[in-house]
Amino acid sequence: MAPTDASPDRSARRDQAVRAAVDQALVGPARPVAGLLDVTGIRASAAALHAAFDAVVAPGTEVLHSFAVKATPLVPVLRLLHDAGIGAEVASPGELALARAAGVPPARTVLDSPAKTAAELREALALGIAVNADNPQELARLDALVASAPTRSPVGLRVNPQIGAGSIGALSTATATSKFGVALRDEGAREWVVRAFLDRPWLTRLHTHSGSQGVPLELMAEGVRTTYELAEEINRSAGRRQIDTLDIGGGLPVNFASDEESPGHAAYAQLLAETVPGLFDGRYGLVTEFGRSLLAKHGLILARVEYAKRSGGRPIAVTHAGVQVATRTVYAPASWPLRIAAYDAQGRPRTGPAVAQDVAGPACFAGDLLAENRPLPPLEAGDHVAALDTGAYNFAQHYSYNSLTRPGVYGFTADPVDGVRFATVRAPQTVAEIVTEAGGDRRGALLDL
Repeated sequence: MAPTDASPDRSARRDQAVRAAVDQALVGPARPVAGLLDVTGIRASAAALHAAFDAVVAPGTEVLHSFAVKATPLVPVLRLLHDAGIGAEVASPGELALARAAGVPPARTVLDSPAKTAAELREALALGIAVNADNPQELARLDALVASAPTRSPVGLRVNPQIGAGSIGALSTATATSKFGVALRDEGAREWVVRAFLDRPWLTRLHTHSGSQGVPLELMAEGVRTTYELAEEINRSAGRRQIDTLDIGGGLPVNFASDEESPGHAAYAQLLAETVPGLFDGRYGLVTEFGRSLLAKHGLILARVEYAKRSGGRPIAVTHAGVQVATRTVYAPASWPLRIAAYDAQGRPRTGPAVAQDVAGPACFAGDLLAENRPLPPLEAGDHVAALDTGAYNFAQHYSYNSLTRPGVYGFTADPVDGVRFATVRAPQTVAEIVTEAGGDRRGALLDL
């Protein structure tokens, strides 16, 4: 049975960590918002991912599980995942720098992006990082670079199977007009892809990624099946095993309605085994690029309630967590709802009859709400709220509205006997740092023009 992180254990660790964060003033009047990451939960998810694919691949199959750095671009997190056997999928020079700072070796790093510069490609090839080309022009750029200098980098091509969209269009990357990859159903495209491989013996991988949140597993599996069949066609045409590795992307959606981790990596791996049985028979190496599904359940944003008020008869808890840490939720609440847990001033779970109330953020616009008309125990000034399932993307997407500071992020372990231990992952941003970022040391620059 695959290792898993039991929900009761996770919720108990969460409550214990919230109490300790309040006791140790990680959150309080001076620091009214912070991010917490459950190290035990992250390790459990990494182990479950390994176990899920180990259960279906042929013995000896080379499998690289890489973490989509964009999901949680924090060096200590990448280091923790590296220690758990997870590499890095990067999509910019900044993400590559973070992965390297975390100690992720080039051989366990994959570069994906629809807009790689020549300099990015040159650096990746020099380091031996795997590269997935996005389009014919990029492939032509790689032709020149590969010809000019030998490289250890595996090189692949991203294809778009054009299989359709999930429920969130912005995260569906296999639509007819997606900006990603070579669109396989466009006239002449499939033939061009086959010829591109036959003309380039060094092109040895195919890459696909059909989307993430809102995309059903069956659609994801169909995208992988389409890409696998293309690989088979290319290898038949080449008369040899030219394509030796399939990068099947990531994108496993996350359940934001409860503590349950569903769908799990094991369910997805089993569906792939049923849909594309040849994928796991040992003829192809595999690369995965999961992000949200590894981290989301293991993070929370803890915020102090500054004021409790009423408007139009509805209670409103005004907190310090809003659009700056939950941008997607605030602007698209139907697609990105967050669970809210209520705690008292000492960080203990709030009890009592649920009352419909708003949980508002600090930004100066009316829509800055973490939750609207949400049944919760009555919140009072000095209490705390926790936005759950925020371990992925929420610590990546700080939105500098109103020049609000980035919160500190802390990893924790929690044990009923040994208590809670915290480690600073990212220190809280200071107001002085905001001034510097805003050109504070160049205040007269425009006067000199």
